[in-house]
Order: sequence, then C-alpha cells, then structure tokens
Amino acid sequence: MAVHNVKNVCETTRAKLAEATQKMETFLNQHSLPLLNVENDGAMEEFYRAYLQDTRHLLVFSEVAYEKLGVALRRPTFNTEYAEKVLYEVYHSCVNNFFYPKNECYSEDGRYAYTGQDAIRFRKKPSRDVRNLTVELSKIFEDLREELSYYETDYITQKRMQGERV
Repeated sequence: MAVHNVKNVCETTRAKLAEATQKMETFLNQHSLPLLNVENDGAMEEFYRAYLQDTRHLLVFSEVAYEKLGVALRRPTFNTEYAEKVLYEVYHSCVNNFFYPKNECYSEDGRYAYTGQDAIRFRKKPSRDVRNLTVELSKIFEDLREELSYYETDYITQKRMQGERV
C-alpha cells in the first residue's frame, strides 16, 4: 500500500480509536456494578461483571493502539512497515475484541446488518446505557473493520511470502 494511503489510514484509525476510548472511559467512569444491577439480580450481576470486564480490556487495547499509531505518525520519517504492523494489531486486538468479546455478553448477527437494524444481539437484556454504548461502539468498530480488512488478508499474505512470521 502506498505510503500516503497508509498514513491516511493511520490518521483516521487513530481518530476513531480516540472517539471509542472517550466513550468507553466516560461510561466506565460513570457506571459501576451496583449502579447497573439495580434489581439485585444474580444472573444480571454476572452479565454486567462480564460486560464491564470486556469493556475494560477493549479500552486498554484501544489506548495502546492509539499510542502506537501516535508514535508511527510522529516519527520524522514515516515508517510504512511499522505503521502497517500497528494497523494489523489494531484489527486483531481492537476490532476482533469488540466483535468477539471474551465473555460473550453480546454477539454480532450478520443477518441484521443488511436490514438497517442493529446487528448486535445481547445474551441478556441490558440497561439502556449498556445498549447505547455497545451500539455506538459497533458503528466505530464496523468502520474500522471495513477500513482495516486489508490487514486481515493481504498484509499477512505479503509477510508470509517474504518469509516472515506474523
């Protein structure tokens, strides 16, 4: 991919990660387990505990990726190879962790993606705040997935053809 294109993708990816981290950080600063589980339901407490854990992990992965992209963009000479590696990591650590969370509190149902409805389906019915955050994040990470899909296939193929381990 051309240096100019990689740099543009890094800039837009960094901006989207900044938006996502701001939303997650605000949510996590304003919500706690007791606040979310107002009904004192044991099953919902487990659900919210798992959801908060996945959100904290995603926040950390997103912040690390944001910083790495900043390093790539601040270098006096733009290092395309390093930037492509970081974009590959963003795809695998951020995008995949959003769409395939460890605790599986929600999942993506691709059948709804074509209908204009939200493709995110929750395992249990969450609070409005949890649902809103997840839907907002899904739009950001869907854009990132589309932008970075190259790094899922072509980047890996290119590295393997060069004899490198990825």
